[in-house]
Amino acid sequence: MPDYSLLDKPIFLKLIFYPRKDFTACPENAFDLPVQVDQNVLIYCRFYPGDLTWPWIIYFHGNGEVVSDYDDLAPLYNQLGLNIVVADYRGYGASDGKPSFTNLLKDAKSIFAAVIEQLSARGYKRELWVMGRSLGSLSALELACHYPEKIKGMIIESGFADVSKVMKHLEHLPEEIKLPGFNQECLDLVGRITIPALVLHGQDDDIVPVQEAKTLFEYLGTPRKKLLLIPGAGHNDLMYTGFRQYFKAIQEFINESS
Repeated sequence: MPDYSLLDKPIFLKLIFYPRKDFTACPENAFDLPVQVDQNVLIYCRFYPGDLTWPWIIYFHGNGEVVSDYDDLAPLYNQLGLNIVVADYRGYGASDGKPSFTNLLKDAKSIFAAVIEQLSARGYKRELWVMGRSLGSLSALELACHYPEKIKGMIIESGFADVSKVMKHLEHLPEEIKLPGFNQECLDLVGRITIPALVLHGQDDDIVPVQEAKTLFEYLGTPRKKLLLIPGAGHNDLMYTGFRQYFKAIQEFINESS
């Protein structure tokens, strides 16, 4: 497995994580769940349910976002007959602590277990998909690799297998810092993913180059995979530029994988 402690250095953390403490009041039809991921550390998740019988997407957002940014976006998923729960990271929104790569992946597992427990307690259908956008793709890939028996499928938006390659692309990773074997370990993890997968990416993404999506897609271990590249879309406007394609692909993917 990739050793993300190699990247848990201030120079990298400041460049990749952009925590915001914004946290709005919960919308009327949603609810918040604090998840204890460590001693004295709570991470907040916001659930946007539409119907007891609909499937759920566990969503991990990008590096400059917080759960309340999805108050206006979640209804778009509800319109497709999908419930969605969005998870924050340490230091984001109302969540405690400071973000790191190691904790990002460890916390994803705690959040996953807490979400399953919450859905069961409230009588919701426990048909789960996992989705990660940009930085959140690391959490989604981690869960898809470790819990294939509990997850129906995975969606990656504007994502990547190896964050160090993204940092090199942005010229944030000094040449003298070596990460021997790290890229191959990331690709090996992707290769162990056997659940259905949908990869969405903008062809004009200048933050995470489209080649990262193609590499991720190529190395996915599952034969049940789809790649959608949206012309004219960048990193942060993918949903809006390809609105119809984007949501049609998600809806068809979940319907076909159910």
